[in-house]
Amino acid sequence: MSRVPPDDVAGEVAGDVAGDVAGDVAGEVAGEVAGDAAGETQAVAARYARRGGLDRYSLLQPDVWQTVQERQRAMLQLFRRLGYGDLSALRALEVGCGAGGNLLELLRMGFRPEHLVGAELLPERLAMARAVLPPAVTLWPGDACALAIEPASHDIVCQHTVFSSLLDDAFQQRLAAAMWSWVKPGGGVLWYDFTVDNPRNPDVRGVPLRRLRALFPQARVRYQRLTLAPPLARWLCRWHPALYTVFNALPPLRTHLLAWLEKPPT
Repeated sequence: MSRVPPDDVAGEVAGDVAGDVAGDVAGEVAGEVAGDAAGETQAVAARYARRGGLDRYSLLQPDVWQTVQERQRAMLQLFRRLGYGDLSALRALEVGCGAGGNLLELLRMGFRPEHLVGAELLPERLAMARAVLPPAVTLWPGDACALAIEPASHDIVCQHTVFSSLLDDAFQQRLAAAMWSWVKPGGGVLWYDFTVDNPRNPDVRGVPLRRLRALFPQARVRYQRLTLAPPLARWLCRWHPALYTVFNALPPLRTHLLAWLEKPPT
């Protein structure tokens, strides 16, 4: 039997130890990341459960239908500016599709059901979406960060008031990176969310423009401010629905951004 020189033995031992330590550290880090992600997704579910009062978001409320119609008009104008003449050819994915309302809007605008995908964390909301959407619309359950979606497979990846419910910065960044990876070069992330904190609701946090740029540092950002501050809009519309338009003409009273985060062409 040949002898192994002492230096080689030391090198082998050191390599084994280093490998074991690196493996342990990697395992701990991966476990912590997975644990943080699981904790945040559970927290998001709890935040939505506390909201209640779904009649507040009913289209029968004058502040709600004016908010929705304003956003729809802005989206259609954006699509025209982007040169999207045939929406039926575009593939779109919504993160946090909820009960399917936004996907229904896209269908009415001209998107084809087989080109639409929705991802939703909460099973009960996903079941509601499945009940109202055509079978050809693909729906994914669970944490969007963990979905096996092919990179660069969608022209549009959108989110509506999802990030303002994510209070963990690292989780926000992971989700933003996943969304960005799904966008085709030349496509973009369609973003609608509010920018200011609500002092009466600790379950949400505004996402200002500087944070949006930090989440998508490679994007070319186009944006416009929309949506009269909801608490003010509800109060004004109790007096008369026309007051929404009057006060929404003042830009400082608009609390949301509709943004297009374009991925540069290759």
